[in-house]
Amino acid sequence: MTTAAHPVPGLSEVARTGGLLAAIVVHNLIYSLSTWGGLWPALFYIFYATMFVVATWLLTSDRRLHLAALATGSTVFLAGMVNSYTPSSGAALMVYLTSIAYHLVIIAVLARYTFTSRKVLTEVLLAATSLYLVLGSIFAAIYGVILWIDPNAFVSSLGHDVEWQELLYYSYVTLTTLGYGDILPATFHAQAFAAFEAIIGTLYTVLLLSRLVGMHASGGS
Repeated sequence: MTTAAHPVPGLSEVARTGGLLAAIVVHNLIYSLSTWGGLWPALFYIFYATMFVVATWLLTSDRRLHLAALATGSTVFLAGMVNSYTPSSGAALMVYLTSIAYHLVIIAVLARYTFTSRKVLTEVLLAATSLYLVLGSIFAAIYGVILWIDPNAFVSSLGHDVEWQELLYYSYVTLTTLGYGDILPATFHAQAFAAFEAIIGTLYTVLLLSRLVGMHASGGS
């Protein structure tokens, strides 16, 4: 067992961590639903605002993290609903800020889960993968704040204005240091955070591999 006893029994650790990883992948694939009409934004934000809350309940018994996940998930949902059906500049900013807070909670949960384990287990690898993807999505929200402050913070090589929906793609391209060059940071703050994300992506991979190799070499003792 990687963490303390869970408040929700009956699921294996692999099911818990694997379910979160699957939810994150689905979230990233259906991200565009937040811009559609009708019930689609509501369905998207219900999914988004519950996936980290459920994961927090399943992966830790820390009541403080449970409350933090519930509070930030609720505010993300409310901000998303307002921005989807009565969009405004202020509502968009609230989506970015509440998303950052929401992500910080699950980052704390996954970091504890991943880096306090003493054995190289499947669930640890799944949690570590989820953490990597969450790092990419939190930076998308950070870039959203930067773009909200300065609409010219990012430029497109295709000549169109960069929309906030493109920032998730840009974030993962930066995190993995692919650097396609179709979207570029054009201001100091945008460049600083893009460089910081690239460094985090590289260091995370190095530190995680070092940790896993060390755990394997020590036999999990």
